[in-house]
Amino acid sequence: MCGCLACRPLAERHTSAEPPALPGLPALAEPSTLAEPPTLAELPTYMDVVAAARRLEGHAHLTPVMTSRIVDEASGASVFFKCENFQRMGAFKFRGAFNALSKLEPDVRGRGVIAFSSGNHAQAVALAARILGVKATIVMPGDAPASKMEATRGYGADIVTYDRYRENREEIAAALARERGAAVVPPYDHPDVIAGQGTAAAELIQQSGPLDSLFVCLGGGGLLGGSALAAKALSPGCAVYGVEPESGNDGQQSFRRGSIVRIAVPKTIADGAQTQALGRYTFQIIRRDVADILTASDAELIDCMRFFATRMKIVVEPTGCLGFAALRALGTQLAGQRVGVIVSGGNIDPAQFAELLAA
Repeated sequence: MCGCLACRPLAERHTSAEPPALPGLPALAEPSTLAEPPTLAELPTYMDVVAAARRLEGHAHLTPVMTSRIVDEASGASVFFKCENFQRMGAFKFRGAFNALSKLEPDVRGRGVIAFSSGNHAQAVALAARILGVKATIVMPGDAPASKMEATRGYGADIVTYDRYRENREEIAAALARERGAAVVPPYDHPDVIAGQGTAAAELIQQSGPLDSLFVCLGGGGLLGGSALAAKALSPGCAVYGVEPESGNDGQQSFRRGSIVRIAVPKTIADGAQTQALGRYTFQIIRRDVADILTASDAELIDCMRFFATRMKIVVEPTGCLGFAALRALGTQLAGQRVGVIVSGGNIDPAQFAELLAA
């Protein structure tokens, strides 16, 4: 199958069983432990997104939607950027983390939560836990951006580091959870997390009006899955596209094959998308509701970072540029359309930001 927008996945596909990631834990058990893919009844729906939006009222920011005359002229489309880099803790991840933690029973909150993340989910869980009075421990790679680690500690969370290329973060988190009786808050593969992330796309459509296409960055699939739920309900004709790093296209491979593909940890500047596989929940939504999975190179991400900084005057991290990079690569193929792009976050070390823009 080619990679063009016209290509659609085969209707008949089957999901292969993946090795379990985490043991069952109270209230927020990792769904990826299921031997079989979730049933339709177990998947989150748009009504879960609506419920998440209510929980987030007064806690999450209503982030701005920005436009660019230059982008519109180059693409021939009307492009709307949902700027989640202005969200609390600097990324969309706050939405899913707060929604998930807010649903925990009091006795579970009392035992604390464990999360694993390269940065943005870490900060999101740390901040949500602080707001809700829950103790949080975050398992983070030792090479995570210093700014993300500092912010995570600043929100009051404890950090346990690991080597992302040699150690398994899920196993470390599971061991900590067993020791403490704590609940694990997965970074993407949980219905409450997916529903929370979907509120970003729901807001975008409510702010900009119906869309013809929507571009969303893709790591584990929480934001893409939630965005697809929102788009299908609020703008039924909208084609939703996931975009992941060229060197880490497990989602694209999974989408083409019809079953979850696991890869080695990809080497890319998009640290928020250095995932190895989609989740069982996210994959089922993506295969059903997403039009295609595209990719972007690190060079394209840097070029988009530079454009955002110099022309739109905003700081966007590499992962946050994935959707825009794919849109730019399409040239004028979407001319005449109303196009949404979710800018997922803006958390990047100043030194790295300066280095990449100077390259």
